[in-house]
Amino acid sequence: MSAALSISSSDDEARRARAIAALGEKPDGVVEAIAAKAEVTPVEILALLPDGAATSAPENAFEAIWGEMTGWGEVLFIVHTDDIVLEAEGSLPAGSEGHGWFNIHGDSPIGGHIARKNCAGITFVDRAFHGRRSCSVWFMNQKGAAMFKVFVKRDAARELIAEQLAKFEALRDRYANA
Repeated sequence: MSAALSISSSDDEARRARAIAALGEKPDGVVEAIAAKAEVTPVEILALLPDGAATSAPENAFEAIWGEMTGWGEVLFIVHTDDIVLEAEGSLPAGSEGHGWFNIHGDSPIGGHIARKNCAGITFVDRAFHGRRSCSVWFMNQKGAAMFKVFVKRDAARELIAEQLAKFEALRDRYANA
């Protein structure tokens, strides 16, 4: 699934119009909230962001992207559902496929088992969030929602950590130019 997912047909045009209106009201808001207001999926909102704000990578890049991010240092890992926004700070441990899951364990508060088969695509998101630049990697499911997101961390001054930001931009650009 791509953030550049096109929306067509009359029903889809109505969805697109609702999405554009909701995004226009709060362009730097929470994507899931914007999507809920418009009754569309988060991937449909990501598809409407300005050029360069949402860069797609294929689902088969899951392990390569995850592996690259294990070298980023401490990140912010978020799982956002209708019931909870779970935030965990830590480094991403290496992972491996086993028993139908992508298993992550290590010396980090981030650990567990990811249903890798549910990943339909990966989107690098670089956009304003409540007035500040925010950079994250979204692992998207077939329903058009984020399975989880990995955010570039901020320093004590609330600025994106420069070294981590450079790694995000390099990884994103590799897929943008592919």
